[in-house]
Order: sequence, then structure tokens, then C-alpha cells
Amino acid sequence: MNKDIKAYNDALPEEYKAIADLLYEEICISLPEAEHKIWHAHPVWFLDGNPVTGYSKLKDCMRLLFWSGQSFEEEGLAPEGKFKAAEARYTDVSQVNKKDLKRWLKKSKDIQWDYKNIVKRKGVLERLK
Repeated sequence: MNKDIKAYNDALPEEYKAIADLLYEEICISLPEAEHKIWHAHPVWFLDGNPVTGYSKLKDCMRLLFWSGQSFEEEGLAPEGKFKAAEARYTDVSQVNKKDLKRWLKKSKDIQWDYKNIVKRKGVLERLK
């Protein structure tokens, strides 16, 4: 496990650490080519420098975020923010449906908006895939 992400997960309360460890494992299996690191204080996975997924501890849950998730058109993912992101929230590791997660992770490779260049384009997103 990436040492910085391990430190992030290890600092979580036990019930959230279990969720984070499961998400880490499944994301790494599904996106073996992705670079992953702590970015804006939480674990994020990148394909060709473009953020695709990550997770973070919120006040009362763990949030799994897909930067292009609204384009997945999937139940179980709720819109997040003003761009194309979507999220799933968990309070217990038993809530993580691995079948759904694997499908969402596949879509995160196949459906991407160009967040890497969003600042250069002054907030305008362009579809990559």
C-alpha cells in the first residue's frame, strides 16, 4: 500500500478504516495502471494525470468520489458539485457492493472528462473518453 495512503487510512476511526482499506484494495485491483497519491488531503487515483476516483472521510461517512461519475448514469451514485462528479457514501463496510464498485471503476476508465486541464480552460470541461 502507498505509504501516505496507508497513513491516511490508519488515522481513520476503525469502522471507516475498514471501508477505506476495502476501497483501496478494489480500486488498485481495477485500476492497476493508475497513479495514486494523497491529493488535496485524501487518496486519489489518476489516469494520465487526470483524477478519476478517490475517497475521503466526511463528518459522518466515507465518500467514494468519481470525477466523471455523473456520466456513468448509475444508480447508487449521487451528483456532487457543479461539474460531472458523483459519489457514494458509506457508514459501514457491509454497504460497499463490490459488484457495483467494479462496474463503476471500469466506467471510470472508459468515461472521462478532462479535469487535468480545467484551470487552463477556465472551468470548462471537455470529454476525453
